[in-house]
Amino acid sequence: MAAIISGGIDVPAWIESRNVSRTQILVVILMGLTAALDGFDAQTIGYVAPAVMHDLQVAPAQFTPVFAFGLFGLLLGCLVIAPLADWVGRKRILVLSAVFFGLMSLLTAWAWSLDSLIVLRFLTGLGLGGSMPNAIAMTAEYFPRRNRAFTTMVMFSGFPLGATLGGFMAAWLITRYSWPSVFIVGGILPLVLAAGLAATLPESFRHLVLKGGAAEVAAVLRRIDPGARFADDAHFIVREEHQGGITLIHLFREGRALGTVLLWIIFYCSLLDIFFLSSWLPTVLHDAGLSLSASVVETALFQGGGVVAGVTLGLFIDRIGFLKVLVPVYIGAGLAIASIGYAGTALDLIMLASFLSGACVIGGQNSSNVLAAVFYPTYIRSTGLGWALGIGRIGSIVGPVLGGMMLGAHWDRQSLFIAAAIPSFVAAASGLILGLTRGGTITQQSAPALSH
Repeated sequence: MAAIISGGIDVPAWIESRNVSRTQILVVILMGLTAALDGFDAQTIGYVAPAVMHDLQVAPAQFTPVFAFGLFGLLLGCLVIAPLADWVGRKRILVLSAVFFGLMSLLTAWAWSLDSLIVLRFLTGLGLGGSMPNAIAMTAEYFPRRNRAFTTMVMFSGFPLGATLGGFMAAWLITRYSWPSVFIVGGILPLVLAAGLAATLPESFRHLVLKGGAAEVAAVLRRIDPGARFADDAHFIVREEHQGGITLIHLFREGRALGTVLLWIIFYCSLLDIFFLSSWLPTVLHDAGLSLSASVVETALFQGGGVVAGVTLGLFIDRIGFLKVLVPVYIGAGLAIASIGYAGTALDLIMLASFLSGACVIGGQNSSNVLAAVFYPTYIRSTGLGWALGIGRIGSIVGPVLGGMMLGAHWDRQSLFIAAAIPSFVAAASGLILGLTRGGTITQQSAPALSH
């Protein structure tokens, strides 16, 4: 019979001392599914854009607000909705966000005009923005330090995986049932997921500790280790910084100001590139002579590269640290993106360039998500991730808008993709500065330091 544990229990240390359980695996699966449906719903508008523009008889430049307002909704969701989890709990925000963006996606299938499509994509973005920061935070909290980067990146690989599978599904659905069917599928699946989250997902144990829910913490820990027994006087602690007041202000206190700004630059540049490419790559390739199905599949390969990177880069980060992974990956992203413009219409070269671009730029963003999760302590983690992703969403708005402007100005493909490569090089430089200035001071409570 297991000994009864009494007194003060350091919950993170308790987690570190145990093998990964079925409950923790359940958490990463559920959060991976959340990321996958986020990826599917966020990317669908890029896949269906050529068909919608044809039906509504609008030019690419006129369609730009659809991308921009959808991403503006994502921005507000990250900045406003996601941080609410630091007060009301991550599980509640995850469930409500999935319900909301599922319903809005369903309604998008019946959009009757360009204006209605803009409004519905904005509302869908609000729900999407509220869920992703908390999915990252939840996964990071539930896994021990020795494999936290790997599991968090595997979880986030659900985003490009959902976008990739969504591309193949969209290509099939559009040719058989027209574009509204893509949004119907993208609406039903999040509602099913929300029911699963409500029934099976545990709350963040760190959140419960900070909010004083001793009985709830004990119940969660017994799910991780069914043999654990806690005395009546047992109380749970998290040995990390916790301060009151406005959480946003603490992103710039206690020596975090420079790191916060550099993280924001990385997220801004990375998401600018991701959404520039995912929004306009199908249209650019289609205009260059590829069929609609082929251009959608090529963009799906871009997302597929991110899936492969998410599985592999986490292993390297757990072994050699962030700096030795993040900087080379973003340099590779810039080179790969630029090469798309020189691939002509050769399918094999476009496939390779798209795949490598996705592996590097999405892999870099994936790594940055983990970095942000370990940079901030629990009491401001959702706020820190939400604002980093929110600032990044500004880049995700700027990317499609710039793409529309450049296409409207008739930029050639080479110039277009050379311009798209620049943000990745800026992200690499910011990562290098962050590693050199904060590499030895990143808190060790959650993951390895930036450099070793």
